[in-house]
Amino acid sequence: MDDYLRSDARVLDALDRAWESSRAGVSTRLARLRSRAFLVVQCALAAGVAWFVASDLLAHQTPFFAPIVAVVCLGISYGQRLRRVVEVAVGVAVGVFTADLFVSVAGSGGWQIAVVVLVAMSLATLVGGGPILVTQAGVQGIVVAALAPTPGQAFVRWTDALVGGAVALVAASIAPQAPLRRPRVAASQAARKISELLRGAAASAEDGDVGAAAAVLASARETESLLRELRTAADEGLSVLHSSPFSRRQAGGVRKMADLIDPLDLAMRSTRVLVRKVTVVVGRGERLPAGYRESIDELADAADLIARTLAENASPETGRKAVLKVAVGTSRLPRTDNLVVETVLAQLRSVVVDLLQVTGVDVDEAIAALPRERPRA
Repeated sequence: MDDYLRSDARVLDALDRAWESSRAGVSTRLARLRSRAFLVVQCALAAGVAWFVASDLLAHQTPFFAPIVAVVCLGISYGQRLRRVVEVAVGVAVGVFTADLFVSVAGSGGWQIAVVVLVAMSLATLVGGGPILVTQAGVQGIVVAALAPTPGQAFVRWTDALVGGAVALVAASIAPQAPLRRPRVAASQAARKISELLRGAAASAEDGDVGAAAAVLASARETESLLRELRTAADEGLSVLHSSPFSRRQAGGVRKMADLIDPLDLAMRSTRVLVRKVTVVVGRGERLPAGYRESIDELADAADLIARTLAENASPETGRKAVLKVAVGTSRLPRTDNLVVETVLAQLRSVVVDLLQVTGVDVDEAIAALPRERPRA
């Protein structure tokens, strides 16, 4: 028992070091920027167009509310944009009218701003506004009160807010390619991460490197963000289908990506458990029997194939043959009396079942496609 605890301590120490070193680096930050590049450009263009419409076409002086509302409306998930535009517009109207009315009588200052926020947010609450509407009422009231507005400009500012909201809606409707493509990209990234974790676990098992095994486990702990990204991307893609008349022909592809959420979630979680089991084996100074590392590597290849087909907008069914080959191979792996090694085999087969579901096989068929394990000697 003491040996077991000491071996686990080695794993935990290495894991702590790996966790610290796996903080987001430059490449991670650049990848995050690339993933949001479309939204950033879309917001920038919408802000410029909103200013042009309000300033040049409507002849409003300094219509800063127009680009502000455009960016606020675009900077959220697609499924909420219609409601957000309405809430922002109403919130701006309440805040601006309240501030204009009060400041024209009482002037501008600290206590005036406090009163404006109190009244504006209270009115927004009374009209049944949600958190966004109520917050916008307070925020825009502060902006107007602090800038000592010219009385009588409330309607102009509200019009600017409507211009910004309208530009945002048009931008979201005529240029939805990113949210339609994003679910496929997110699914591909999730499958590629599964491949990366499997390959890392196989390599650490081969080398007996505790630090490397712990680093893989630390990386596996960070996969939850990929799953959240996939769910968010699928939700946004489905929302675009309902809001944009230009996306109907892509409906089938988006729905197929949405159907992959649960199987990929299961496969990712099963992979994390497998990585943890391999880390324990390596941490205890033990070796996996012959063929185990090769099977994990082959499954990594299959996951990578699935990732490539998803990235190319092809069906993940392409990777089914490769996963089935691993399924057959696991039935031939040697058995041992070592409980930890046995759990590695069981978990490997569990990942196989989950990846088969990613390729379009239902759970019962996936289990049936898995031959029985080789009996213990």
